Amino acid sequence: MVNYEKTRFTETQIVKAIQEHEAGRKAEDICRELGITTAAFYKWRQRYGGMEAILSQSVKQQKTKKTS
Repeated sequence: MVNYEKTRFTETQIVKAIQEHEAGRKAEDICRELGITTAAFYKWRQRYGGMEAILSQSVKQQKTKKTS
């Protein structure tokens, strides 16, 4: 049986936090602001680290669908 837990954060919010870290912000500061542990943050980074390009493509696709 697979347990699908509902998370408090969307993928977009997670990727934004990862981008802030890559831009030079400390992981501890991001974690304190979001109310998560550093272990959770690094797990996010491991899971969603390459999602920036995928999300930007999906946003562009959604914008083109709206204009059509």
